[in-house]
Amino acid sequence: MTTHMLTANCKTVHFGGFSSQLEPALTVNSGDRIEVETYTAFCLKKEFPQDLVTPDLQEIIQNLPEERKLGPGNHLLTGPIYVQGAEPGDVLEVRLEEVALMQPVGFNIIRPGWGALPDRFPQPALRAIPLDLEQSTAEFPPGKGIQIPLRPFFGVLGVALPEEKVSSIPPGKYGGNMDNRHLLAGSRVFLPIFVPGAMFSLGDGHAVQGDGEVDVTAIETSMKGNISLVLRKDMQLTSPMAETPEHIIAMGFGNTLDSAFEQALLQAITILENFAGLTTEEAYVLCSLCVHFHITQVVNTPQKGVHGLLPKSIFPEEMTLSWSPTAKPWSH
Repeated sequence: MTTHMLTANCKTVHFGGFSSQLEPALTVNSGDRIEVETYTAFCLKKEFPQDLVTPDLQEIIQNLPEERKLGPGNHLLTGPIYVQGAEPGDVLEVRLEEVALMQPVGFNIIRPGWGALPDRFPQPALRAIPLDLEQSTAEFPPGKGIQIPLRPFFGVLGVALPEEKVSSIPPGKYGGNMDNRHLLAGSRVFLPIFVPGAMFSLGDGHAVQGDGEVDVTAIETSMKGNISLVLRKDMQLTSPMAETPEHIIAMGFGNTLDSAFEQALLQAITILENFAGLTTEEAYVLCSLCVHFHITQVVNTPQKGVHGLLPKSIFPEEMTLSWSPTAKPWSH
């Protein structure tokens, strides 16, 4: 296993979307470890307080090549990372080993016409929010004594599709802007692969976020992390799923919450069929008894997200995400 450093600069980041046509920022072998950094606030270059923009981010803002501006999304992503031997139909396992904040500040923004209440808050509002890195808290509103524990995670974890450009705003079968607050350090994310090399990118650092992300943003901030990328040729997926120390996470995305919930439920059923050997009906009943479904986000138009938390503690033996050639594909 090799450890790579992937710093964020004009040659290693891209803005606004995913593309299989980009020059890879890094090429790795399966199992390699990557120390990676990500920046945010690129899309706010005119509004964001300049004393909060680091020299490295300022360099990216001023000199990012046009070919690395994919639009129409608003995320600055580090990557893509090319994984040797990865082919369409394989699965990429992303091991989130460490996640850390890079700056003692983040921001939240309300955009007119966006969010869960697009007409209720018509005025734009950009707030810089100090982060206490020592106590791992943020106070908001200022002076009110409300202390929010920080739980940093990457909002965007995704692979490229065969299409030349895909917006970074909506999540989908490739992962992308999932904004799932449970994907903390110690988690594993599983993404289906659609192009050679997988072409994995990440970013959209969140210091903390509530389920729903209702005003469009969390506390957005620049982050670094240690990740490992493992090629899984023993699995088949058609949409993302994840594992934390406590849960298996089924995910669903759709144009409505009903559709997203149905997709998450169907994936949870398939997981229980494959892992626990349950019948479809038994899995459906067990989902009603102990799988906890949550709204992931409602703001990444046109896809809303729902995730189901399946507690691993209910099983007599520890569940492992292995694959049998005779198992059903985890599709829905």
